[in-house]
Amino acid sequence: MSITPLGANQLRRKCNPSVFSFQDTSFLTPSRELIGQQRAADATDFGLSIQYDGYNLYMAGESGVGKTRYALESAQRQARFMPTPDDWCYVYNFEDSNRPKAINLPAGMGKEFKKDMEDFVKVIEQEISKAFDGEEYEEERSRIIKVFRDKKDELVLKLSNEAAERGFRVKLANSGVYFMPIIDGEPLSEDDFKALDEEIKIELSKSSEALQRETTDTIRKIREVEMDAENAIQEWEHQIALYAVGIHIDDLKDKYNEYPFVTAYLDAVKEDILKNIEHLAGPRYSDEQQSILTHLLMMKKGGEDNPYGRYKVNLLVDNSRLHGAPVIVDYNPTFYNLMGRCEYENELGTMITDYTLIKPGLFHQANGGFLILQINDVISNPQSFEAIKRTLKTRQIIIENIKEQMGLVAVSALKPEPIPINVKIIFVGSAEIYHLLYNYDRDFKKYFKIKADFDDHMDWNDENVQRLAQYIGAFCNKEGVKHFDRSGVAEVVNYSSWIVQDQNKLTTRFSEIVNILGEAGTWANIEGSPLVSERHVKKAIAEKKKRSNKYDEELLELVREGTLLIDTDGYVVGQINGLAVVDLGDYTFGKPSRITAATYMGKTGILDIEREVETGGTTHSKGVLILSGYIGQKYAQEIPLSLAASICFEQLYSGIEGDSASATELFAILSSLSDLPVYQGIAVTGSVNQLGFIQPIGGATFKVEGFFEICKINGLTGKQGVIIPHQNVKNLVLSDEVVEAVEKGLFHIYPIKTVDEGIEILTGVPAGQRLPDGTYPAGTINDRVYKKLHYFAETTAKYL
Repeated sequence: MSITPLGANQLRRKCNPSVFSFQDTSFLTPSRELIGQQRAADATDFGLSIQYDGYNLYMAGESGVGKTRYALESAQRQARFMPTPDDWCYVYNFEDSNRPKAINLPAGMGKEFKKDMEDFVKVIEQEISKAFDGEEYEEERSRIIKVFRDKKDELVLKLSNEAAERGFRVKLANSGVYFMPIIDGEPLSEDDFKALDEEIKIELSKSSEALQRETTDTIRKIREVEMDAENAIQEWEHQIALYAVGIHIDDLKDKYNEYPFVTAYLDAVKEDILKNIEHLAGPRYSDEQQSILTHLLMMKKGGEDNPYGRYKVNLLVDNSRLHGAPVIVDYNPTFYNLMGRCEYENELGTMITDYTLIKPGLFHQANGGFLILQINDVISNPQSFEAIKRTLKTRQIIIENIKEQMGLVAVSALKPEPIPINVKIIFVGSAEIYHLLYNYDRDFKKYFKIKADFDDHMDWNDENVQRLAQYIGAFCNKEGVKHFDRSGVAEVVNYSSWIVQDQNKLTTRFSEIVNILGEAGTWANIEGSPLVSERHVKKAIAEKKKRSNKYDEELLELVREGTLLIDTDGYVVGQINGLAVVDLGDYTFGKPSRITAATYMGKTGILDIEREVETGGTTHSKGVLILSGYIGQKYAQEIPLSLAASICFEQLYSGIEGDSASATELFAILSSLSDLPVYQGIAVTGSVNQLGFIQPIGGATFKVEGFFEICKINGLTGKQGVIIPHQNVKNLVLSDEVVEAVEKGLFHIYPIKTVDEGIEILTGVPAGQRLPDGTYPAGTINDRVYKKLHYFAETTAKYL
């Protein structure tokens, strides 16, 4: 069999600038619509439209494919046709100050209500102050006080008269009421009292006891007079307050009569003002009057700097400027940023809070609309993820202090009334995280029923190429980058194909395209070119590679020095060049490795040295085990397989993973068994199955280019090349230099389907097809391997 190397036209696909009818992208209608993601677009549109519970969205896909941008733009389109949600306010709860009440009003009315209450407070503060400082109030207050004094004086006078009749004089003191005995109009001293006859003492004591009873009755009556005075003053003050406040409250109730929560609140405000009018009016008595009515008027509440502060409105959510539903995007969804918080203030060393210090969270801002979050940000805050699920379950926004739950806050926290929520959450993240959450979080699948799966590639067809050109034009307009001519756009298309390593696909990771567009535009600026052309795009790609290829260059230097042993010419038995891919994240390159195999008699089978020293991964070990299956099914149908072999990646001191070297390892074993040397100028990559068919691998372009660089260092002979699986031909997006070398016959790429095809290329000897009797044509590779294994089996049997 003869395998024809690939022609230069098969090594990559190039976009011809002639497919574009425009001169440059400034002539195009700009478009930033989602390209190549119809499945994701349909799922997103459906998910945004459905209104049932649990139909929140998860935008799954690779970074840079435009998930967040599309989620935002789609939500904004949907939001324009949705009603604008209500404003939300928190107000003082007059029944329980620790549980502020929530009030909702149509968008824009929250701000108006807050302003109305501010104006109301200013007006009533002035009117109450004016009313209680007026002459009418002073006259009535003085009259009540005079009545109180007159009645008190009358009661005291009556008590004094009764005391005089009984031979006593009344003495009033701060500590109480005292009676002094009187004889001949003069009060008795203590010594005089002791000198009196015993009968007189007894008589005076009886009179004193009677006066004490009269005094108790008089004090009771004085207290009743005081209470009457208190009630009269309160009633009068309430009438004044009601006159000052009632008309304004009624005006507000008329304005907000369609909102029962507001009118109920206004009724509570009115009742509270009347109840606390003494406190609101402030001190207004003279020292003498104050001393008389202290116990009547000392109703001031301690700790309140502003007695009108409780009538403020905390406008939590103001949607006055919103048209349609809100769309919120956030990248820091901590618990408090999501749920809102009650802030604290330090007052005289004590942390205090009230309803005016309640701050909104993302849920409040997005209520009635859409909330877009990055799943990585959410799951890095476990409390946030649980809060999101709890909010979706209860359909309420509950503001709470998580530190209080853990006993870390000594003060009592507010418990604001929960606010009902109607929000659609859009998570943006990778497919891997989606599957982990779906399989291991039982609540996730209940609340995120729509998955919009974004591809990282799209078909290379005329429609997508033209849409990519429009995208480039839109980017140039938005970012102020110079526009691209047709050659520049064509080279971007080529680069898009290189990113996905597929001649039939283009990338949808537009973040990588955008980077090159900006860098190419910069090189055009440096050159002073009016447009970005092919050379600027190639320059940007080359410079990007140069900034990141340090380790690649160091590897090539090791080859130049002879430290890393890679032969690219000559023939060696049991030795072959394999190809691996090194992925550094921002840069990927191919790395050749010398693979050797040794075979000998024994029963141990194939020994994978990498596995034995634990530098080989599980997939690599699986690939090695498959080799025994292939050798056994092909060469040991009539005899037991008696083989001991070892394979090794020479000068490899780090880990290796994957089965893309299994075909290479098999070729090394077959070379050793057949004693046929392998040409070192041809490297191999490919996976093999037990039936001898070659299977595709990843990184074909990087591997080919990596070996080409080594051959360049050692000198191109015209015979060198790479064997790849035939399925990977479409994955070749090779550089101009490699294509040119192939075109000149200096380098060759062989696509193979079977092991036999590959071993023939490597050794130059026919593989040989199985004959009816189970043997192979004499002199062929398979014949030599078959005979060697027969020899091993017969010889080994002698020693058993």
